[in-house]
Amino acid sequence: QVQLVESGGGLVQAGGSLRLSCAASGTTFSIDPMGWYRQAPGKQRDLVATIRRGGTTNYADSVKGRFTISRDNAKNTVYLQMDSLKPEDTAVYYCWGIFMRSYWGQGTQVTVSS
Repeated sequence: QVQLVESGGGLVQAGGSLRLSCAASGTTFSIDPMGWYRQAPGKQRDLVATIRRGGTTNYADSVKGRFTISRDNAKNTVYLQMDSLKPEDTAVYYCWGIFMRSYWGQGTQVTVSS
């Protein structure tokens, strides 16, 4: 059974940085693609960024230039470096990946204070 486990959320002031990590377990095959979604209170879950095994990335317009997604293929791990954080980035961030079907992590809270 594939599991995705996130870490790295927390509370930060506006303009600060956080780095999220997500490690996949339960398979030796590549989880591809992998990525991050987020869900603010009362809102739908939205795409933040995705990355393919070969390095192709895709970002939501709202985070372009501020967030950077990367991955370690050998570890089936994906990272999200978040810089210049804004209060509107406050949400639960979910790791996502595909291996025969979609998998989701349990979510990690990111709170940006103004």
